[in-house]
Amino acid sequence: MSYPDFISIVKNAWQNYDQSRIIKSVRDISANVSTNHVYRIDFEGHQPVIAKLSYFGYYEHFVEDHTVINSLANNLPSPYENLLSRSLMKGNNLYVYRHKDSVLDAWVVFYRPIEIRDKLPRRLEKEHIISLGEQFAHFHQACTSIHNTLPASSKTLKIDIDHLLEIINTELGQYEYRLHHEFIQEHCQQFFDSCAALDINKLPEIPVFLDWNIGNFSVTDDLRLFSRWDYDWFRMSSRILDFYFFSRVVSNVGDRTVFSYNIDTLWEERFILFLKTYHSVYPLTENEVRFIPEAYRFFILNYVIKDGRYFFHELFATKLQMEAYQTYLPSIADFAVDKLLKALKI
Repeated sequence: MSYPDFISIVKNAWQNYDQSRIIKSVRDISANVSTNHVYRIDFEGHQPVIAKLSYFGYYEHFVEDHTVINSLANNLPSPYENLLSRSLMKGNNLYVYRHKDSVLDAWVVFYRPIEIRDKLPRRLEKEHIISLGEQFAHFHQACTSIHNTLPASSKTLKIDIDHLLEIINTELGQYEYRLHHEFIQEHCQQFFDSCAALDINKLPEIPVFLDWNIGNFSVTDDLRLFSRWDYDWFRMSSRILDFYFFSRVVSNVGDRTVFSYNIDTLWEERFILFLKTYHSVYPLTENEVRFIPEAYRFFILNYVIKDGRYFFHELFATKLQMEAYQTYLPSIADFAVDKLLKALKI
């Protein structure tokens, strides 16, 4: 079986962008967890560039997301003006290269390398948790302050869940999801019902990155948020979508090489400490707190069940989807959201 020559696609993308800078080498620096590929391009006599290649999802969404991210990178106020990597432009437009043949539809975008400072330890101490609660609250405030200046985004939570329902009702979907068809439908309906009851459409939409693993951002010596990379799950939505991964960052278990997406981290005392600190800086409403388990439900339905086999490598996807049916989604029914509300005195 032959595999696509991704490095040749990246080289072609660069040739189409700027032939005057001669490529010396292209090196794969991907994390090897997802199906996206990241490359470092070194040139003769010029600074390196980072290339991201993706064939997951839709080309239009890829362009839209990176256009919003680039605008966000340029519009964020101090101290976040250099937090995100900026993409390369060609003329007045974001440069995106599209490779399309009978087998593969892939897209490439180029980034300037981003400076990385300190990485947090795999398991955080109390001072780390308190500092992150403050830092993420301030960052969300900054994103809220400029969200009206960003380009429009077409993706919504409803569109993604509707897409999942469409998939499971196709001929292929009825085969692939045949053992869990009714189960998925029930959880999609529970999500819609909860969103309606909580009036989620009225929550402000800001840029959210979702995947706040410890390996995706760096901090300064005094624990201020310094840089953020890996924008695979970026979207415009409620800030609450970030909170499940915040809970994973501060969890007692800490960062793990072999990982699962259990709900338990959302009711750990360590997360409650984070939540109280965040709330003291950028207060949460009752409906936002009640949306936390539903944001988790959305994450499992959309990113694990719907897109898992296209985003994660097969070994991860199979494991995570099995756990989603057996553990993740059933556990939401027992989530004690009142414990969070009481801790925040809401």
